[in-house]
Amino acid sequence: MITKVTHMCVYVLDQDSAYDFYVNKLGFKVHTDVPMGPDARWLTVTPPEQHELELTLFPVREGSMFDAETARTMTDLVKKGTFGAAVFTCHDLMATYQELKGKGVEFKKAPTKEFYGFEASFKDDSGNWFSLAQLTQEQ
Repeated sequence: MITKVTHMCVYVLDQDSAYDFYVNKLGFKVHTDVPMGPDARWLTVTPPEQHELELTLFPVREGSMFDAETARTMTDLVKKGTFGAAVFTCHDLMATYQELKGKGVEFKKAPTKEFYGFEASFKDDSGNWFSLAQLTQEQ
């Protein structure tokens, strides 16, 4: 029986840029950053209050995982914002929204009241989009 999720993959166009975005703008913590053979790197980050969930910042490029055509297609899809990767929560949406905007995070949707609380949505530096929510009750 499956008991929990420990890793999620977020496709990124540049791992160094993604590192900067997730660590310096979103405030995530680096869990693992190790080389994996020539020209490969295993890079995971965690939300500050959820160390057991690692986001794998997985580069989209031609190599052992993607052939050239797939890498081109995936790059286009990521840039277009095709993938919505997760819902992140915070304790104070308006304060977090203002803090992240001040750090240059691009929001697709300003904070709005929803049936479950308050929500905004933003893009990472590759084009992936995420919801940012302040839930009415702990879920």
